[in-house]
Amino acid sequence: MAFPYVPSFIKDPQAVLDFNWDWSAWLGQSETIVDKTVTPAAGITVDSSSISGKVVAAWISGGTAGTAYVVACTITTSAGRTETRRLQIVVQLR
Repeated sequence: MAFPYVPSFIKDPQAVLDFNWDWSAWLGQSETIVDKTVTPAAGITVDSSSISGKVVAAWISGGTAGTAYVVACTITTSAGRTETRRLQIVVQLR
């Protein structure tokens, strides 16, 4: 599935890198993130994820060179709102 306005990043298949979703511009002033789910496409791995203030961070590994993967981050807020944002990770030999 293509997502034309999704931010795109490059990583090596052997790299384990952190990727961040910054929700500060979307959240209300006193609203916080109370839950998060980071869902990778098949073939790439989310090793761990965490919430730090208004940012969700995920450590991502794996992938096959020459393949693009979409990773989704879904949050639930203290106001009961739910939203999903995606990013694309293009795996290339570096």
